[in-house]
Amino acid sequence: MIEIGFIERGIIAGLIIGLIAPLVGSFLLVRRVSVISESISHITLTGISFGVFLGTIGQFFQAINPLYFGLIFALAGALITERLRVVYKHFQELAVPIILSTGIGLSAIFISLARTGYTEWYSYMFGSIVSVTSDDVKFIVITALLALVLVLFFYKEFISISFDQEFAKISGIPVKKVNLIFAVLTALVISMSMKIVGILLVGAMVVIPVATSIQLAKSFKQLIGLGILFSELAVIIGLYLSYQFMIATGGMIVLVALTILLLVLLFKKIRFYGLKRRAA
Repeated sequence: MIEIGFIERGIIAGLIIGLIAPLVGSFLLVRRVSVISESISHITLTGISFGVFLGTIGQFFQAINPLYFGLIFALAGALITERLRVVYKHFQELAVPIILSTGIGLSAIFISLARTGYTEWYSYMFGSIVSVTSDDVKFIVITALLALVLVLFFYKEFISISFDQEFAKISGIPVKKVNLIFAVLTALVISMSMKIVGILLVGAMVVIPVATSIQLAKSFKQLIGLGILFSELAVIIGLYLSYQFMIATGGMIVLVALTILLLVLLFKKIRFYGLKRRAA
């Protein structure tokens, strides 16, 4: 890969995340399981802290980017979450706090064992444009391509199980298999978003642009398209403000995304009262 500056690396990574996160978020929203992104992000932190810990005890592990450990744990967490949703068929929401609390507990243990500096954990927690390395960009590009391939190959199946799983079963779609593939897709998106948005805020990047989009969209394709538009807008403005004012990247991106959501809600309210006044 051609050597590029840290600003360019941050922008490339941010734009890729801005494309992929709302794409998956749209499916999560329709399935009413958006909160799963929070549990997977915390189990991803477990993987990263485990990778950092291994780096402190063995020279071999120092050469391995902790993001790869995060991806492995994210995949495992997503698959376990999906399994728990099957085990607790009538109480599927229990899967989220089980995985979330497990992730936080194990992360606390590995972080305390690693005994590394505050700066490193700050970038993982809240994101940082200046800490994105060339290796991080490669990781984000590879996971984004994998995510896009899964969406392209299983788009119709994802649509079917998202809107009506019973109909999908009757139609002959292997629901369990597709759910597992979707869990892998979610894990890929969460793990790739961490370095820019941060582990604690990645769930917001998956949900908020889509929550904004649903206020205006009239179809599922519009939901995805507008979600990507709002997401990219939040990323570009957020990255710029983060760099200018030296503020946590993830926090600024999420704040911009929230501002866009509030503006859209305000626009809808003004429009509603305008139409009501005309009708009167």
